[in-house]
Amino acid sequence: MASLSKDEREEVIQAWYMDDSDEDQRLLHHRDPPEFVSLDKLAELGVLSWRLDADKYETDEQLKKIREDRGYSYMDMIEVCPEKLPNYEQKIKNFFEEHLHTDEEIRYCVGGSGYFDVRDQNDAWIRVWVKKGGMIVLPAGIYHRFTLDTDNYIKAMRLFVGDPIWTPFNRPHDHLPARKEYIEAFVEKGAANKPVNAAA
Repeated sequence: MASLSKDEREEVIQAWYMDDSDEDQRLLHHRDPPEFVSLDKLAELGVLSWRLDADKYETDEQLKKIREDRGYSYMDMIEVCPEKLPNYEQKIKNFFEEHLHTDEEIRYCVGGSGYFDVRDQNDAWIRVWVKKGGMIVLPAGIYHRFTLDTDNYIKAMRLFVGDPIWTPFNRPHDHLPARKEYIEAFVEKGAANKPVNAAA
């Protein structure tokens, strides 16, 4: 009998539904009992993911191919930690405000780790823990936020199509075309493909 092979991405990207606690945002925030979310479920929300070799990001052919295929012409690095990021406390606060962008948000973790929280189709928070070697793409129009975990450090490659536009639109910004397109492509489509639960 053939064994099911584990998705290697799960070693560097894990996701789960969050509790409603107001405790330190850098904690795990699992529900009780924990409710894990598959990477396939994230893909249904438009969140794409890869596992890459972060130790050779400068020469990685797989990364090069992803960038070429998806048109990611711009690249820079950001280190988020108290020692390296100017105005750290304010920036962390801003990153954790729920917001959307009108373009994809692409992050490749080449060191450390952090949480990207995204909303599901029912507006519940899913925490996506990205560690060294994990790369995710958040689609334009998805409400999300970012914070460090308790290690207080991430070094991430930021990719972009063309010149980068980092403008966050804090919720609510449902009138933006990017939000309407996201709802059409992922929320309404997802609801249309789900069987109706008569008990709900």
